[in-house]
Amino acid sequence: MSKLSIFSKSISTLLASASLAASVGISSSALAGEEYIAGMRGEVALSSEPEAPAMGKVMNDDVKRQRDYPMAPPTIPHKVDDYQVDKNANKCMSCHSRVNSEDSQAPAVSVTHYMNRDGNFLAEISPRRYFCNQCHVVQLDSKPMVENEFQDVYNIIGDKK
Repeated sequence: MSKLSIFSKSISTLLASASLAASVGISSSALAGEEYIAGMRGEVALSSEPEAPAMGKVMNDDVKRQRDYPMAPPTIPHKVDDYQVDKNANKCMSCHSRVNSEDSQAPAVSVTHYMNRDGNFLAEISPRRYFCNQCHVVQLDSKPMVENEFQDVYNIIGDKK
């Protein structure tokens, strides 16, 4: 193989790599050996450790929020920082159990949380529903990190009630 054909093949490979990189959004600095990923951390090299953004303040207003879609788990309208939820205790149930909800004025958990996987009702909350923060989360008073284009089903079908 001649030096010209090797050179030509190398140039072709380089151009193809640059074209591919441009089409998938890799910057020229990434091709030069610096590893960058376009993401929420901005144009920061992967080898650096940027300062984390401050956490938003937990909304602690006890306001029941509208759910965005059918069967969505309700959000938690209060702080849960010091709540123990582990195999030994579930602080949430001290207010939200069916027995305590009248005194606490907190909404009782759904009857579905007292059903096992076979649909049988239990006297206590089901082990598969025991860890509340698997589905339920607190709300933060912060601006969204990414644009949200979610539309409620009523807005889509034009039947706002």
